[in-house]
Amino acid sequence: MAGHEGGTLVQKVDKIWMDGELVDWDDAKIHVLTHTLHYGSGVFEGIRAYATAAGPAVFRLTDHIRRLLQSAKMLMIESPFSVEQIVEATKETVRVNNIDACYIRPLIYLGYGEMGLNPLPCTVNVSIAVWPWGTYLGEEGIRHGVRTKVSSWKRQDPNMIPPAAKVTGLYVNSSLAKVEALKAGYDEAILLNSQGHVSECTGENLFIVKGGRIIAPALGGGARRHHPRLDHGHRPGSGVRGGGGEHPPQRPLRGRRGLPHRDGRRGRADPGGRRPGDRGAG
Repeated sequence: MAGHEGGTLVQKVDKIWMDGELVDWDDAKIHVLTHTLHYGSGVFEGIRAYATAAGPAVFRLTDHIRRLLQSAKMLMIESPFSVEQIVEATKETVRVNNIDACYIRPLIYLGYGEMGLNPLPCTVNVSIAVWPWGTYLGEEGIRHGVRTKVSSWKRQDPNMIPPAAKVTGLYVNSSLAKVEALKAGYDEAILLNSQGHVSECTGENLFIVKGGRIIAPALGGGARRHHPRLDHGHRPGSGVRGGGGEHPPQRPLRGRRGLPHRDGRRGRADPGGRRPGDRGAG
């Protein structure tokens, strides 16, 4: 599984980028009647910057931002900023906060001024926040593996709402499955699609490594990713570079089991089973 979302408290840094300006962390506010707050019609990405000997390295930054704008397009939201502008803004936000490793959350959302189910007249806003964020399922999960269960909640059908877009409102589905798993004594949930096929987890993509090959669900089940690639940069102050595009060949990953996989790090899955109190049939 290659994932994006976790559940730990946000660690405050200095600045957040909002609509072309860097603002103080405590001043990064929106109105309570912001459209996306009510209807879940925003799109986002979850990106990592890693500490390296050469300084912060952002994981496939341009590819992530391209997908961000593709998600917006699926919702018929026109971004006021280009891929190149958001890429540069992301690097600037990492640099100004002077952190070597962090999580990066760009968000395109519909702003204040219009209400109702027609989003077309709404203003479109863009923000980029960064903060330190540890391993998704914890260091213990990396060392000893995690316990997972098949959720009784199904993944959304592509004919209901586009799962290929990272839509804020879609994650209600993931949250329900995550809470169900935690209350049943597990660490994570595996969601099936409406046909009963394995799709993904609540905040990770699911794959197995067999015979030196990565095997992932079909495109309709969960997002597919290539091998990890870092866009290397320099330390804050001398610039953070990002990129994306061509992906050089990588050595095949080796393994025999299903892997809860986040940010290029390995863990073992314990399929577990249904426990009393689980919602529906696990």
